[in-house]
Amino acid sequence: MKIAPMIMSVGLSMVLLLPGPSPVCSAETTDKKPSLAEIKRESRELLQAFKAYTAEQRDEALRETKAALDTLDQRIDELEEHIEKNWESMSQTARVEARATLKVLRRQRTQVAEWYGSLKSGSVEAWSQIKKGFSEAYGEFYDAWEKTEKQYGDDK
Repeated sequence: MKIAPMIMSVGLSMVLLLPGPSPVCSAETTDKKPSLAEIKRESRELLQAFKAYTAEQRDEALRETKAALDTLDQRIDELEEHIEKNWESMSQTARVEARATLKVLRRQRTQVAEWYGSLKSGSVEAWSQIKKGFSEAYGEFYDAWEKTEKQYGDDK
């Protein structure tokens, strides 16, 4: 399994210590649809911030993660709707590629869901290993989502 590149910055660690809503949750607290650039930024921030969470910060990590996953799930739904809407105008090759790409995306999302479940129920002693597994799965899911968004999204 490849490990998504994640570099921890001191500045991001400081953001976690500031009061108020985290930037990762910003998409959830506004009525407007987050842009592709905002989702990319928030996903990168989540991956970076997630590595800094300790077992004692599990509840906060779970809240941040759920907000980011909810946003990505919404965008996946929108991607599927966009592909469905344009299905008739797509070539047979494009249809096959779209199906295959969405299948990979769904598989990656399932893996993230499994690790998210482990985050919720895992022991404090297993936190580091679970956190590492989740980070890898989320990184792979994010890469698959980004590829799909670039190919089929309407927010280019």
